[in-house]
Amino acid sequence: MRNIWTIYRKELNSYFVSPIAYILLLMFALIFGFFFWNAVGMFVYYGMESQMRGQMFPMNVNEQVIRPLLSNISVVGLFFIPMITMRVFAEEKRNGTIELLATSPVRDSEVIVGKWLAAVTLYATMLLFSAANFSFLFRYGNPDWKPLAIGYLGLLLQAGALLAIGTFVSTLTRNQIIAGAVTFGICLLLWVLEWVSGYETAAWARVLSYMSVITHYESFGKGVLAIKDALFYVTLIFLGLFLTARSMESLRWRS
Repeated sequence: MRNIWTIYRKELNSYFVSPIAYILLLMFALIFGFFFWNAVGMFVYYGMESQMRGQMFPMNVNEQVIRPLLSNISVVGLFFIPMITMRVFAEEKRNGTIELLATSPVRDSEVIVGKWLAAVTLYATMLLFSAANFSFLFRYGNPDWKPLAIGYLGLLLQAGALLAIGTFVSTLTRNQIIAGAVTFGICLLLWVLEWVSGYETAAWARVLSYMSVITHYESFGKGVLAIKDALFYVTLIFLGLFLTARSMESLRWRS
């Protein structure tokens, strides 16, 4: 655990001693802030319009504001996750320090978990910035906090899975642009696999739909903690880190 903690702190510090973390946090906050402002504005507009017309439609903050916004965060994450992971091992290769890691007494699993946890922490910090917007809803409204908490848990699990995949991709190249592009392509593919179920009901289509990360977020978005969906994300995290370990092992043998 001590080695994991050391790697974790070193990796997390590397994000914040450079402009990377601050740029990502700023851009994420601005993008989500714009989404939040529009969602609340539309909610208030339709509420006032229904009152003026004498049509009292049921207005639900959780369903009409929070749930769509959480889905927006999931989409925005597709663009930010590759930016976080593209440097994890690719930069080590470019700087020539990957050989030091491969030949050090620190186990590969400790290096991988430490770096992955640092990436998850950075993404969790981004989610925390978005959560600050929802505090206004609790200040001026009365939303249910439980679906919001479960939705954020789903976002964190989904991001953890995609960050694990991005960590693996980063071990395959020394070029950060290539690592980011490939990670984005894989993340996007895992997102759109669910589309097949819209027009096909064969077994292969159901399998592809099941492999989509968005399919397993639907229950979290509704405020339902489904164990099977959580296990899917945990399995994907394990698979991504396992492939990363095998890639690091090959680097160790070559070193």
